[in-house]
Amino acid sequence: MTPILAFSILTGLFLLELTYFKVADHFNIIDKPNARSSHQSITLRGGGVIFALAGIIYFILSGFQYPFFIIGLFAIATISFIDDVITLNNKIRLSIHLISVLLMFYQWNLFALSLYWIPLALVFVIGTINAYNFMDGINGITGSYSLLAIGTLYYINEKVVLFTSSDLLVIVGLSLLVFNFFNFRKKAKCFAGDVGSVSIAFIIVFLIGQLIINTGNFSYILLLLVYGLDAVITIFFRLLRKENIFAAHRSHFYQYLANEKKWSHLLVSGLYFIVQLIINLLIVYWVGDNYIMAFVLVLLSAILFLIIRFKMEGKKRLIGV
Repeated sequence: MTPILAFSILTGLFLLELTYFKVADHFNIIDKPNARSSHQSITLRGGGVIFALAGIIYFILSGFQYPFFIIGLFAIATISFIDDVITLNNKIRLSIHLISVLLMFYQWNLFALSLYWIPLALVFVIGTINAYNFMDGINGITGSYSLLAIGTLYYINEKVVLFTSSDLLVIVGLSLLVFNFFNFRKKAKCFAGDVGSVSIAFIIVFLIGQLIINTGNFSYILLLLVYGLDAVITIFFRLLRKENIFAAHRSHFYQYLANEKKWSHLLVSGLYFIVQLIINLLIVYWVGDNYIMAFVLVLLSAILFLIIRFKMEGKKRLIGV
């Protein structure tokens, strides 16, 4: 992609985002603070629609590459946007999610592999999308963390192994720059909304899936390790406290830092970014396809994460005793 084309796309994405702000303001698509919120003021919701629009822009410019993935992205983004505006029946929403994921599998050519890969892939993909959605709760965290993931995947695609379209990575990265411009600030202009967190999760999972299928290296799942640890360990502690893990909550570690410890949202988002950056460097330059090293990295990260949580939050809060 030429610099001129990249700048033109960046400009177009800025204009699309600003246009969406006018639409959201007109139709009152806003996020009001509640007991579970980590923000205090009314903010426009759904700014993450730009990620799905970036996918469509790539689709048109590329001569309609990855059609089943793009159809799935459009479907899951549309149903998530509707859910941002009006609360949908869970069966409808989950049905569209499942159809979108199956379209992704078809784009991966996953159905040509052994059947046991299908349920394993379903658990990974749906689990990751939901974890991403849960983690979208403070200014900057989704945009910065996703930009790191896309940047790392771009480096791998250019320097390690060619597994996808660099143009797709660039255009999605540009959409994240636009979103971060409006979200990575003390008083955010907009939030991603379900449409944003679900769409960018769908895109990143598709790309990581492509990478794993092309290399046979499952260690690349660890490019989302920090989010994974926070989500899995939070669920574990909620189960210990006999809480309904499907009910809304403020139990994630990033929420504790932002709400109880009163850390700046941008500081917390930056911390998650830096820790994942270190992990990504270790994955690329140390772990590689060595699963023993990958296991050691996960184990050490989990132990360190647990120690920090126990030290900062205390046993009584975490396990309810």
